[in-house]
Amino acid sequence: MGLFSSSWQMQRKKTCLSFVFSLVGLTALLTACGGTPTAQTTGSSTTSATCNKSTGLTLYSAQGYDSDTAKAFQQQTGITVKLVDDSTGNLLAKISAERNNPQWDVIWFDGDVTMRTLDNQGYLLKWDSSAPSNYHAQGKDLIPADHSYYPTGVTAAGAIAYNTRHIPASGLPRDWSDLLKPQYRNMVAENDPAFSGPAYPFIAGMAQVLGGEQQGKNYFTQLKANGDKIFQTNGPTLNSVETGAREFAIAQDSAVYAEIKTGQPLGIIYPTSGVAALASEIGISANGPHTACAKQFVNWVLSANGGQSVMSHFDITSGDAYFRPLIKGVVPQAKRQDSAAKFVALDVAKWADAENELKQWFHNNIVQ
Repeated sequence: MGLFSSSWQMQRKKTCLSFVFSLVGLTALLTACGGTPTAQTTGSSTTSATCNKSTGLTLYSAQGYDSDTAKAFQQQTGITVKLVDDSTGNLLAKISAERNNPQWDVIWFDGDVTMRTLDNQGYLLKWDSSAPSNYHAQGKDLIPADHSYYPTGVTAAGAIAYNTRHIPASGLPRDWSDLLKPQYRNMVAENDPAFSGPAYPFIAGMAQVLGGEQQGKNYFTQLKANGDKIFQTNGPTLNSVETGAREFAIAQDSAVYAEIKTGQPLGIIYPTSGVAALASEIGISANGPHTACAKQFVNWVLSANGGQSVMSHFDITSGDAYFRPLIKGVVPQAKRQDSAAKFVALDVAKWADAENELKQWFHNNIVQ
């Protein structure tokens, strides 16, 4: 793939994870072709400490603003960036295939649970970025203890969207528990974690808010009994509300904001008990060929006047523009309405371990 190339539409790459990948799970994907990397799995690097600008680095990314970010970094620093832009699932498959001969230096996508699994498999470099002092408190809370990856922004994995032109007689729900009431029967739609990247963090977040995995399973079982309908991704889920087929959609909040910006009559509700924080995460290959350049790139992405400036001035008709900044001094031009929202930081280690089993349970009991 050429420099700054893009092989997928932004909405597709944000939400599309293959059915097989989601059900088998990331751990199986990373081990299916022979296991974890055999060299330097502790996260140390064998590459030079000096960045060769002409050789630069290779960035694997599923972010809408990655091309603009890579171009700006190259222009400001003179360091060459080869961008491989694809869906998260496809990038993870490439990482697995290259496990003992990585061709990538930096990986960037949404989802700290999935990034934690990469870390557990030994794919990520543990290093101390200069960025932690730049973070707000929420950002600092999202940095893993081993510093194997760093958050670049955050959205809500799931909020409730509704059609502002048609408020049902039952009124608007205030919390997740309201959706279980008889007056909301056959009104709700949500995403399938086999296809939608934000769906599993939402499911895990619901379980965490409710007190545990079993409580989460009980909730979704009741929601299904109340007529919940499953669509693959944010697009069709939100479209069901825009067309009147459903009254309420549970979707990533940034996707809702993007639909509003394009003129769709949608409103957004942040349930009072909280929403799961879905962080976009960036990490460096433990055995990548250009570690020194990779570190410069990550530090630049996490600076207010560097990558954060590019991200915060991205196309406001794209959902990627509607992230909540974690870095001090960043004011996105894409406006959110989440000042009163309660963001819940996931217990990443717990939900990474539970991902395969919980996704399989959801498929067998809720989707089917």
